[in-house]
Amino acid sequence: MSKRDFYEILGVERNASEDELKKAYRKLAFEFHPDRNQEDPEAEGKFKEAAEAYDVLRDAEKRRRYDTFGHDGLNGAGQGGFSSSEDIFGAFSDIFGEVFGFAGAGRGGSRRPQAGMDLRYNLNITFRQAAKGDEVQLKIPTNVPCAQCKGTGAEPGTEMSDCRQCHGTGHVQQAQGFFRISVTCPNCHGRGKLITQYCSACRGAGVNSQVRELKVRIPAGVDDGSRLRLRGEGEAGVNGGPHGDLYVVISVESDKTFERQGQNLVLRRSISMVQAALGDKIEIPTLDDPITVDIPKGTQGGEIFQLRGMGMPHPGGGRKGDLLIELRVETPVGLSARQEEILREFAKIEEEKPLKKAKNFFKKAKEKVMGE
Repeated sequence: MSKRDFYEILGVERNASEDELKKAYRKLAFEFHPDRNQEDPEAEGKFKEAAEAYDVLRDAEKRRRYDTFGHDGLNGAGQGGFSSSEDIFGAFSDIFGEVFGFAGAGRGGSRRPQAGMDLRYNLNITFRQAAKGDEVQLKIPTNVPCAQCKGTGAEPGTEMSDCRQCHGTGHVQQAQGFFRISVTCPNCHGRGKLITQYCSACRGAGVNSQVRELKVRIPAGVDDGSRLRLRGEGEAGVNGGPHGDLYVVISVESDKTFERQGQNLVLRRSISMVQAALGDKIEIPTLDDPITVDIPKGTQGGEIFQLRGMGMPHPGGGRKGDLLIELRVETPVGLSARQEEILREFAKIEEEKPLKKAKNFFKKAKEKVMGE
């Protein structure tokens, strides 16, 4: 008999999202649960059918094969269905825990390999480190499997006894109304075994605290709040599971010279009224060496000059941001008698022959690029 279409089984569109698939399967799992349909011989088949459909469509690679080649595309992809309802409870213990209100509902819960916990490390760096990149040494406090007991928690040479509550299976049956759900044994926490003598090195924990030193490369151009993910550098896994990941969250100190706006840098500089009117050359700091730029005659206060490619680099490569120079024209104070005399003479001449006014200043300020 040919298999039904997986999307049809779950009642979803072919472009259904991961959340939509999970919601649809959760509904069918509740509807066709064997304990809820003990008098319906077809319920268990539908229960397994829905589980098989969800198991394929939730996996990106299996779903791609299925969408391209149909059921034939799953041959050799590790898709053999489920032999029993217990297998389904074990595979989707998280979902059955959500549906029926049991934490870790499913067969053998914590005896299954589990990935280690992810770790977070808050790293403070200077503005210059963010601009140029750097390699920093981290000291990561973490738990590692105990070397003495190899992570079992038992003293080497001693034997572990079968848990009396679950009879060594690691799971027990619990009732919720007319449902009976297999959940992790609360006495042995899914191991099926109990320690008779705790390891003297880790006191039964199976892990010891250790500080690891790790070198991390900070890419040039990172911004405040950036996260670096280091795969496999988190806590050790449980029961042979993989290590978790380490997330390095970066905080960048503010700079006294530059203000950052994305990958652009803003530099504010004051010039005198004479420099603005007659033009001048001024020295400007950059992320590298200082440079000299020309201030044209008639520069207005608040005008912005753009130095392309002299801002922050992009962490992923590509063109650098720009350096934006905002000029402020200072009004002189504490004038001498001679300076006042010259300015009054200047004002008198301006009355006789008014100077040209700057037009469309704000538009020109945005378009002005140094070196063009």
